[in-house]
Amino acid sequence: MRGRLLRTGLAVAALSVAMAAPVAAHGNSSDEDTDLTSLPVGETVTEPTVGGLWSCQTTFNGGGAQTEGPWFNGDGTWDATAKYTVDGDVEWPDSEFSVTRDGATRTISTTDTPTNHTTGEFPVSQDDDAYSVDRNPNSISAQDFTFELDATPELADEPSCAGGEVGILKSGVLVFNAVDAGGRDAVAYEVQDACDGHPQQSGVYHYHSVSDCVLEDLDSSTGHSKLVGWALDGFGIYGNRGEDGEELFSADLDECHGHTHEVKFNGKVQEIYHYHATVDYPYTVGCYMGTPSSGAQGGGGNPQGGTDQQGQGAPTGQQSGMMPPPPGGGRPPGA
Repeated sequence: MRGRLLRTGLAVAALSVAMAAPVAAHGNSSDEDTDLTSLPVGETVTEPTVGGLWSCQTTFNGGGAQTEGPWFNGDGTWDATAKYTVDGDVEWPDSEFSVTRDGATRTISTTDTPTNHTTGEFPVSQDDDAYSVDRNPNSISAQDFTFELDATPELADEPSCAGGEVGILKSGVLVFNAVDAGGRDAVAYEVQDACDGHPQQSGVYHYHSVSDCVLEDLDSSTGHSKLVGWALDGFGIYGNRGEDGEELFSADLDECHGHTHEVKFNGKVQEIYHYHATVDYPYTVGCYMGTPSSGAQGGGGNPQGGTDQQGQGAPTGQQSGMMPPPPGGGRPPGA
């Protein structure tokens, strides 16, 4: 399908800033200087950096999309309003998702198929416009994942790098970090469906950003955004609006893509660190401010899986769900 489906608020913002200058390479400070037709293509960094992804993986040899899409502007930016989406409207009536809290532990179980939206048809059909750019050959399959997260997270002494999977949203779907198997900006390069998801080799459906469909369903009100999911260090992931109800961008947040102030968390208003979704890279978690859990347990295999010869899927190598960074931050030994 030609033309990326954007939330109404973003579409209006894009029209209102059509004549604005392109944003800086690592973020922007307000919607007045953000042009959705000229978003900077993101990259990994080797230390916590505002607007960057501090990836535990430093060597990338995977594939991803076969070529740059026509929405790339040729100047290091891309046009989010012109990006293709994978066709399809597949329902998942047997999706299961549960969240329970027992003291300091939050247990999340999921089939990793969306509970609140449909998906595109995968593998990508040769008749789909997306096929000319990203021939994802993988099929979506239900998983059996259980996460045990810290329900009362605290800031670590130092930030730590982000592995492949970084969180899970209230739709029941995993969030992978911002890059593809080749270490490139996955939201810019890879073609997702209309709800911003696609599968990797093991059939794990996932996002690389907070899905517009999740925001529409859970965060359509005004004021500060609501909780839309959890990072693997236990801190909440909220939508894209800050304390004043205005849309946030990477430059408004810290080096891990979050900040601290009063929000509703665990059923009460409290001052606590939290991450935010943004329309610009790295979209969700740029690194961890807390201590990430051991991630998914149980059946279904490694959430990150691997990549097939077509190069689909998120990065392999160190994964937050299987081998967290050493205490105090930094990248794992040998990474």
